[in-house]
Amino acid sequence: MFDSLSEKLDSVFRRVRGTGKLTEANIEEALRDVRLALLEADVHLDVAKSFIEKVKTRAMGQEVLRSLTPEQHLIKIVGEELVAIMGGASGSLDLSGEGPVILMLVGLQGSGKTTTTAKLAKHLIASGRRPYLVPLDLSRPAAIEQLKTLAGQVGDGCAVHDTPSDTKDAVAVATAAVAAAKAGFHDTILVDTAGRLAVDEALMSELTHVRDTIRPQQTLLVADAMTGQDAVAVATGFRDGVGIDGIILSKMEGDARGGAALSLHATTSKPVLFTGIGEKLEDLEVFHPDRVANRILGMGDMMSLIEKAEAAFDSKEAAKLEKKLKKNEFTLEDFRDQLRTMKKMGSVGDLMSMIPGMKKMAKKADLAGADSELKKIEAIIDSMTHQERQNHLILNSSRRKRIAGGSGTRVSDVNRFLKQYNQTRKMMKSLTKGGGRGLLAQLGGGR
Repeated sequence: MFDSLSEKLDSVFRRVRGTGKLTEANIEEALRDVRLALLEADVHLDVAKSFIEKVKTRAMGQEVLRSLTPEQHLIKIVGEELVAIMGGASGSLDLSGEGPVILMLVGLQGSGKTTTTAKLAKHLIASGRRPYLVPLDLSRPAAIEQLKTLAGQVGDGCAVHDTPSDTKDAVAVATAAVAAAKAGFHDTILVDTAGRLAVDEALMSELTHVRDTIRPQQTLLVADAMTGQDAVAVATGFRDGVGIDGIILSKMEGDARGGAALSLHATTSKPVLFTGIGEKLEDLEVFHPDRVANRILGMGDMMSLIEKAEAAFDSKEAAKLEKKLKKNEFTLEDFRDQLRTMKKMGSVGDLMSMIPGMKKMAKKADLAGADSELKKIEAIIDSMTHQERQNHLILNSSRRKRIAGGSGTRVSDVNRFLKQYNQTRKMMKSLTKGGGRGLLAQLGGGR
């Protein structure tokens, strides 16, 4: 996502860097390339045009023209205007009010609405809410079963309304669901409505009747990021037809070029609240315009990285691990647990792209190979017995041969991993010496 746009903008900024100073001529040239980059990223034409006009007006200011650092000034202006077209500050769900808060999700068929409903339920449970899911796509019976299956994956605390598969009265089902949610003391109701292949009068009429009956706190559009500028037409259609309060962009992890994310707020005046970044139920991120702008400009996203780490690492488990490290009892089983925790945070490439300055390095590195290597290591550890994972010293040649066969690897792979594991143990022992300052002392940083 945004990779192509990032590369093209970086190329523009490098050319500006080589000029030594901004002039009207090189600003005009740079902005022509920026405009082309935006259009190639499938940004809406009117949005791209307005963006360029605003950047140009600011870049032509005397303070910028007299600057000895033209690249930094242009990056700053472009970054601030990127944040502005995406809405400035981050939006949020309106969960205020008495009784259960009703959130109605709308969107076209195939936009990922049902999966997004389950993802949103998981997100709400993590923040202490008790969601009640309502399958209301009565034109697609499989959608009811799909939402029930997904709710089961969300886990405890996620209830689903028992929508009859043979009914066609969406208003009656919605009314009964709200009553059931109140009786079950649920504080949030997520309504997964019907979709169509295109915005049509029948769909808008059904959604309007449901909306007027249950009066949702917010109506949220689930828009497919893969559709680019088409997402803008869909969003304006739903805004004008039924009314929307916010947008959730699904499928941001795919081959989407970023146009929808950059265009939707500017064309609808509605905030993008969340983005779906993967197929797992935890792959739903709050949309932060400033962080997205930083990623586009290659500045990383440390705040998102920190939040991912906080969500993935359990503080109690971390305390147990610290005790084991201090006693030099870090086993292969502990190693595997840490690998699995890292995998929850995303791929190696995703994590590196969030670190400032690492995006370019990530592209040059074989990150697909890195992820493959981590899977291989996990397979090697999984092929060991519990006793072997607890005590690596018993891994003689015959055991290593068996492990290689069980994990689909070679004995040399097993040997190399065990060597790396021993080096990791030594490094961690150094880190925990003297209250965790042993390594710093060795590097000359201790005091």
